[in-house]
Amino acid sequence: MTNTRSLDGQSDKKNSFDFALWKKALPEHIMRWPSPWSDGFPGWHMECSAMSTKYLGEQFDIHGGGMDLMFPHHECEIAQNTAALGHESVHYWMHNNMLTINGQKMGKSLGNFITLEEMFTGNHPMLEKAYSPMTIRFFTLQAHYRSTLDFSNEALQAAEKGLQRMQKAYDSIRKIKPSTTSSLNVDELNTLCLEAMSDDINSPIAISVLFDWVRNINLLLDGKEQLTADDLQKLQQLFDLWMVKVLGLTGQMEEGTSTERLSGLVEILLNLRMDAKKNKNFAQSDKIRDELSKLGIVVMDKKDGFDWELE
Repeated sequence: MTNTRSLDGQSDKKNSFDFALWKKALPEHIMRWPSPWSDGFPGWHMECSAMSTKYLGEQFDIHGGGMDLMFPHHECEIAQNTAALGHESVHYWMHNNMLTINGQKMGKSLGNFITLEEMFTGNHPMLEKAYSPMTIRFFTLQAHYRSTLDFSNEALQAAEKGLQRMQKAYDSIRKIKPSTTSSLNVDELNTLCLEAMSDDINSPIAISVLFDWVRNINLLLDGKEQLTADDLQKLQQLFDLWMVKVLGLTGQMEEGTSTERLSGLVEILLNLRMDAKKNKNFAQSDKIRDELSKLGIVVMDKKDGFDWELE
């Protein structure tokens, strides 16, 4: 590929697509080592080949980087590694796509550059609130790593609610009463998640499979579907595997607070509300519901109890 940029040393090349393995250091350059060719320093591509070979060996599985590094950087690495070693070093190249903010490319010059620390603290003019590390993790996993990922408050808040819904279902598995037969095939959860992650780590599809089972968990809680004790145990194990161990979506939603604790506290209050309704203390019942609503917790009365969700 012919180089279209104006770079130092281009006139010294035999071909425009050649790249430097070693660069001669100017007198004022701080990086300089003696060599048969000059006092100088390795080219950018050579630095990476040297480091990966030293620390990972002549062959290793995965090399990551942004899509902007595919050419020329990674192609040059492949060329020089193959020439030096007689074979390619990397089995799988994984290139992630770019981040955008409200549809704009992220950049300091545009004033829309947000660090992870700023997201965790909410200390940035473009952020409406702070977001937990798990929310950010879940948000990024909802897009394939080779797709453009657009940050916005609306998208982050939707991810926060989605993760809370998934965590709530996960915490509810232990509340499902076992039956003598199963109306759902739990093995499908494992099969479909494995297929998704085997397809170039397609995390969005794996998450959609887990959300299908969030719906199934709610049906199980309502008694509209049923599982045996063995299948319930398998369901718990599979959520532990795919949600927690593979995707890394632990129970930690906010610093020092887990969804399991939140669920426990909300249900204590809602059980007190049920007692108040039984005793015809409707003023107390309404007060508990209204106070929870102010905290963003929507209470839904049902024929045989209650349910709730975060707004």
